Parts: sequence; structure tokens; C-alpha cells
Amino acid sequence: MSAAEVHDAAPALAAFHESRAGVRGLVESGVTTVPPIFLTRTASPPLQQESPAAAFSIPTVDLSLPRPDAVALIRAAARSCGFFHATNHGVPAGVVASAVSTARAFHEQPRAARSALYSLEPGGGAVAYSTIPNAPLQQQEGAPLLPWRDTLRVRFGPWEDGEPDLGRLRPAACRDALREYHSALAGFGKEVAGLLSEALGVGAERLEEAMRVEGWLMACHYYPPCPEPARVVGSLEHTDPSLFTVLAQDGVGGLQVRRDGDGDGGGGEWVDVEPVAGALLVNIGDVLKFSLCLQSGGFQRRIKERGAQGGYQIHTRCQGVHCPLLQSCQA
Repeated sequence: MSAAEVHDAAPALAAFHESRAGVRGLVESGVTTVPPIFLTRTASPPLQQESPAAAFSIPTVDLSLPRPDAVALIRAAARSCGFFHATNHGVPAGVVASAVSTARAFHEQPRAARSALYSLEPGGGAVAYSTIPNAPLQQQEGAPLLPWRDTLRVRFGPWEDGEPDLGRLRPAACRDALREYHSALAGFGKEVAGLLSEALGVGAERLEEAMRVEGWLMACHYYPPCPEPARVVGSLEHTDPSLFTVLAQDGVGGLQVRRDGDGDGGGGEWVDVEPVAGALLVNIGDVLKFSLCLQSGGFQRRIKERGAQGGYQIHTRCQGVHCPLLQSCQA
């Protein structure tokens, strides 16, 4: 989207943010057409598309395998696509399910409770709620100003003055569930960091020494039903500027990755990433791909909400982003 187009849409964009109600607020108001700031002007690839790339599947790594075998599988996954499903990861299924369901409860609580946390400051405070893009608009021709989704962001450090204050996060069940989920993911994250270190051939402790893996940004995305699903996207095309991202999603799916056709970010086909029951999806971020020269085969990823393509489904996704030391990251 050009700078001129962004400028022309500024009043509508400001009015939307001033409402502090998010996309959920539009749905609650009974909109029957999508406001222009959400419209995409490029054709969206369908989910479950029939193509040669559709035969590609994201690798699955069983973390209960002997460590050398798990390391070899992760190394192969990193070089082929930069994603892998982790099974037998040690994070209780109930903890994951509770995090996803209570995140949805946050987004579906009364507008006044949500709007109290509405903020456009990406680094402000421990808890924030907003509707914001996840990629630079000017770099994506035909992209909408905003995706059709709302996001709850919870930052779990590093904090110089101790634990973050999550007291403003309601309902209380959501606060407790996300804190428990974060605690479970902290151990899983260190395990993944160690495995990635070994995959790089630098020793199991290297990434923990080089990166502050206890720095987490949790983003709980909520994709409301849409009256014109073919005209919106749930997320703009992007890669993750992080060490790695751990993704827990409900059964709706909607994640897509694109294997570049020319190896330089152009062409290629979108591939659906089907949820694997009980698995956590790991996305190896740009910090490892570029800073540590771990090549991932020219893959990019695109999150597209399945209901926003073909119906009135509600979709919730929780993702934890491991933030590198001395660098900022956004979900």
C-alpha cells in the first residue's frame, strides 16, 4: 500500500482505533460489509489448494526420540522449510487447551473490559489489546491497512523489576491460564534452543548463552467471523523477527507457508499447514535464519484464517515468541 493510500485512509483508521472495540466490535455491531481499511486488493490463494506444493507437509519431530535423532530431524526441518511440529514436548495438553480457550474468552468478553487494554504501543506494558498489522504496509502491494483479527499481547519479560503485572488482564481465568502456559513453554523453549544449538553444531548451551530465551512475547490472535471472508486476510505475509516462535492453535487451521519459486522471495505456491493433534508448531525465526546462517530454503509464511476464506468460523491462536537479546520483536 502506497504512502498516499495510507494517508487517505487515515481518518477511517483513526476512527476505528478510537472506538477501542477491535474487529470483534465491528462484528458485534452487525456489519454486513467489510470496511475499506480491511479490504485486500489481491487474490487470496484458497486453503486446500490443489497444486504440486500442496503435497509438501511440515515435518514432525518426536522429542522423545534419542537426542541425536531429534537433532538430525530438526536440522533437516530447518534446512527444508524452517518449521516443524513438535510432539511429545512435555507441555500438558490441558495447559495448551486452557490457554487457547481462555484467550478466546478474553476476546469475547464485553467491549468495556476489552477496550480498557486497547493500545497501539508495541512495547508498552505487560498487557495490551489491539488490531494492528504484522508487516510493513508499504512493502505489500494490494495489502489491506488492517488484518481481520484482534490480538492480545502479553509480555513475560525480561523485566528489570521482577515479574510483569498482569492484574489488569481479565477474566482472571485467562490470566492464570496464560501464566501457566508461559511457565510450561519456558522449559520447552529451552529444550528447543538446546536442540537448535546442537543442530548448528555449536553445543547445547550456545543459544541460551547468546540469546535471552526467557524473554517472551505471547500473542493471542482472535479471528472473528467475517461477512465477506474472501475480501480480507487474517494476517499479512511476513517472517518472524525472532529466535523462534511456538504456535498453539485450535482445530480450525488456517496457517499457510509459501515456498519461493525463484529463491529470492518471488513466485512460489502457498501450502496449507494442517494442525497436528497434540503438537506445538515451531517456526524458526529470522535471527537464526540470517544472524546464525541457518538456511531455511527460501520459505516465507502467511497466516490466513480459514473462516475468513470460506465461512463464519471463529478461530483462536496463541503464539509465544522467543525474543533475542538486545533486539525487539513483534508478533
